[in-house]
Amino acid sequence: MVDSCRAGERRVAGWWATAVAFLVAPLSGAGAQAPVAHFSLGEQCLACHNGMTSSQGEDLSIGMDWSATMMANSSRDPYWQAAVRREALDHPESAAAIEAECARCHMPMMSLEAEARGEPVELFANLPSAATSPDADAVAAMHRGLAADGVSCSVCHRIEPEGLGSEESFVGHFEIDLGSAAGPHTTYGPFDVDEGLVEIMRSATSHVPQRGEHVRSSELCASCHTLLTHTLGEGGAVLGELPEQVPYLGWRHSDFAASQSCQSCHMPQVEGEVPISSVLGEPREGVARHAFRGGNFFVLRMLGRYRDELAVTAPTHAFEAAARRTLDHLAEASARLEVQRLDRRGGVLEAELRIEALTGHKLPTAYPSRRAWLHVALRDTGGNVLWQSGAVRPDGSIAGNDNDVDPDRFEPHRRVVEQEEDVQIYEAILADPAGRLTTGLLTALSYAKDNRLLPSGFDKHTAEERIAVHGGARDDADFVGGGDRIVYRIEVGEATGPLRFEARLLYQPIGYRWAENLAPYADLALEAERFLRYYREMSAESTAVLAEVVAKVP
Repeated sequence: MVDSCRAGERRVAGWWATAVAFLVAPLSGAGAQAPVAHFSLGEQCLACHNGMTSSQGEDLSIGMDWSATMMANSSRDPYWQAAVRREALDHPESAAAIEAECARCHMPMMSLEAEARGEPVELFANLPSAATSPDADAVAAMHRGLAADGVSCSVCHRIEPEGLGSEESFVGHFEIDLGSAAGPHTTYGPFDVDEGLVEIMRSATSHVPQRGEHVRSSELCASCHTLLTHTLGEGGAVLGELPEQVPYLGWRHSDFAASQSCQSCHMPQVEGEVPISSVLGEPREGVARHAFRGGNFFVLRMLGRYRDELAVTAPTHAFEAAARRTLDHLAEASARLEVQRLDRRGGVLEAELRIEALTGHKLPTAYPSRRAWLHVALRDTGGNVLWQSGAVRPDGSIAGNDNDVDPDRFEPHRRVVEQEEDVQIYEAILADPAGRLTTGLLTALSYAKDNRLLPSGFDKHTAEERIAVHGGARDDADFVGGGDRIVYRIEVGEATGPLRFEARLLYQPIGYRWAENLAPYADLALEAERFLRYYREMSAESTAVLAEVVAKVP
């Protein structure tokens, strides 16, 4: 009886493999003479991993979730394109190396494919929006397709577990067993897969699914989200190293390392048992959404709005939905604000604010263009503003922020705010070897300021240098793992009440200075001109509210 069932299973598997191969083959775009790549495009996987629904009718399609994320559009990100072009212009002698290193995580399949073939890794030639050369051959066309697919299924699910979390794995140096381009390719997932279903996937796509718990680990994410960049001097000389993005190292130094992984927040699990495939999908417990909730709602909307210029394939409404999910996540899981004390004595109101950080890494984290700050206002009974600090302007700049006015100055970390022109901003400010402020990553050597909010359990006194606190926050006893406490002293004179005290923690993925510092490059490079135009047209939408609190003044 068992053998009969197995035989039937093999017949079903063979039929489905043939059917799926028939459906998938046209999607690959590969003709009879086309070269065989070491990677599959996402559309090949999505032939079976779309069209899934929960018992309540919720769409759980992996492809629909992924297609409008920063991961799927990593090579189309206009800010990344402009930033890489700037670095290449600043350091022309190192341009080829800059392209190769930046492509490693934003165009990983193209990068690895070129390396496997012994060819140069050309980033700008393979941008989805770049003009196609009339004499481009089949290999060049393959590279363009792989680059356009961004961080796709057959990257993350083919990363080997060996070495993850080690220094050697950072800056995109994960291990993938390329083997033969024709396959078979071991593809890791969080579940055991039935033998018959393994055969379906192998026959249709050359991928052989295997359980690998490492796909649920923070160490997998750390390989591309831990970026240690080299400071370059004259002639491309390496002067030092900058911990440009190190959320994994900060997470490892926090309470979250023992309880929550990156995936638990950024790839939330679906409740109950649901299928992971529309082809004979078995119900599974703990299926992760591939929505990759992050913090960049601004560029998501940019991708949707300027989709034709950026050669975007996902529909505009999908990006708006992704941006809304991002904003909801930021509002729910970033921070809380609490007014711990309100005292009015004579003509002075003293308010003590407590910010509780909820994230498992610094807030904001990752690329140093991100900033969060406090907008505090005092209103009278008619709603009129009597006093405020940290208001955001339509151009994306912050009223009172020295750095938005002058690129050579910045706002210090504050324990007390008394003047309207003073602002508490949680941010990273970079400095070059001479101590001058910069937004050039390969020009920067150190942090003049880093008072980004710390995760719970983070001890700033024992933190290694790469995740250290810099500037005034280092000696602020109220700036600790899990949040910050700050006092506002406001002259209210003889204003009669009741007065209304309002505080909001605001956030921008791309701060004003990080955008406007691209202006000198706008006449030199399409990527810089294009992004600066986008930013200026959308700057009024660049800000999100992470938390807010309102209190009546007694």
